[in-house]
Amino acid sequence: MPFRADDGTPLRLTNIRGDGAPVLLVHGAGVRSAIFHRLGRALAGAGRDVWLLDWRGSIDLPARSWTLDEVALFDHPAAVRTVLAETGADRLSAVVHCQGSVTFMMALCAGLLPRVDTVVSNAVSLHPVVPAWSRVKLRAGTPVVSRLLTHLDPSWGLVPPRALTPRVLTALVRAFHHECDNLVCKLVSFTYGSGRPALWRHENLTPETHDSFIPHEFGPVPMTFFRQMAACVRAGRLVSELPGLPRDHTARGPATDARIVLLAGAHNLCFLPESQRRTFSWLERHAPGRHALHVLPDYGHLDVLLGRHADRDVFPLILDELRVRDDVRGGA
Repeated sequence: MPFRADDGTPLRLTNIRGDGAPVLLVHGAGVRSAIFHRLGRALAGAGRDVWLLDWRGSIDLPARSWTLDEVALFDHPAAVRTVLAETGADRLSAVVHCQGSVTFMMALCAGLLPRVDTVVSNAVSLHPVVPAWSRVKLRAGTPVVSRLLTHLDPSWGLVPPRALTPRVLTALVRAFHHECDNLVCKLVSFTYGSGRPALWRHENLTPETHDSFIPHEFGPVPMTFFRQMAACVRAGRLVSELPGLPRDHTARGPATDARIVLLAGAHNLCFLPESQRRTFSWLERHAPGRHALHVLPDYGHLDVLLGRHADRDVFPLILDELRVRDDVRGGA
């Protein structure tokens, strides 16, 4: 279902019909809503009315430069309004991942999403903490690469690039990453983290997911995003520049009554688990006992959603946390 962000950017929602309360699923940067194919079915099977958002960073939409600020200001408020208008519901819940989580939390805590009552956030939210090598790449590499490229693209491993700089980067990744034979997997690690691999533990993925699904699920990510994320990592918290958002997203308490559940893979080498721990501590200072943090001992970053046993280890936890607010609403 096509709709438009508040600045006119075309976006898309896909509905997996259920009989219950609406839940919005928000993907990360340079991927698409297909990463939720299993979780979406699990939520719908449990009676949720599931809505998958493809925001402006989706590889299913025309490639463009974007910033975290633009997504928070323009995409998420429009998506929430659209789902509520389509369903007739008063409020909705959301499950948000990586940069979908960062931008959703920016909008939520700035008071732009007053009709969201529960958020399950995976990997990172208000306090991005990355491994040492990622800090070096963001600090030293981003300014250099920004002068040469408009974006990084792990799909160079699937369709070899013609331009010189992408060819050189791809060759370097091929030379220094020997953890598997999937070049897209290696380029994902170079683009997003510091591990071999960075976004998942290989043992958590089925051969089909690793060899057939992943090569087609990653695309371009603009350097405009990396420049803003570099500033956020330096600050130790989310910072913004566009009017309508606070300069420092942790300078005041969250302007929301939503309950926030934070998930962190203990082996995440994109955003360290400390990211979610810091946000949880910040939330606890403002509303002790209201929110929740779960560190998942056998998981990394995206295998929380794609792992072979995620339907056993992770999805029931998400469903249980969504039911907590259902119980509160039912008893009100």
